[in-house]
Amino acid sequence: MAIISQKPFMDNLQMGLCVRIFVVDESTTRTIAYAIFGISFAVMIYFIAKQAAQNRKSFVDDKAPKIAGADTLTGGAKNPQQFDEPDDDALDEMAKLLDEDDD
Repeated sequence: MAIISQKPFMDNLQMGLCVRIFVVDESTTRTIAYAIFGISFAVMIYFIAKQAAQNRKSFVDDKAPKIAGADTLTGGAKNPQQFDEPDDDALDEMAKLLDEDDD
């Protein structure tokens, strides 16, 4: 069984065959890092402002005055026909409230 030897990785780096290393000045690296941080900060501020505007709009919409008939009410009377004609007890109670006693 033959063992195939390969050149060490560092030899390849020195020869420039596998990976090319770009050496840049420290101020250039710092400038690129600041640019990336600045862009990230701007994007973050954009998303925060967008979410704040959306939250503000939904809050204003939720707290807006209610318009009669615009909202849907759930539930209702089990027997709504019972309120069509008032009974004698209801008429007596309404008369008391209006101070129209016939007594």
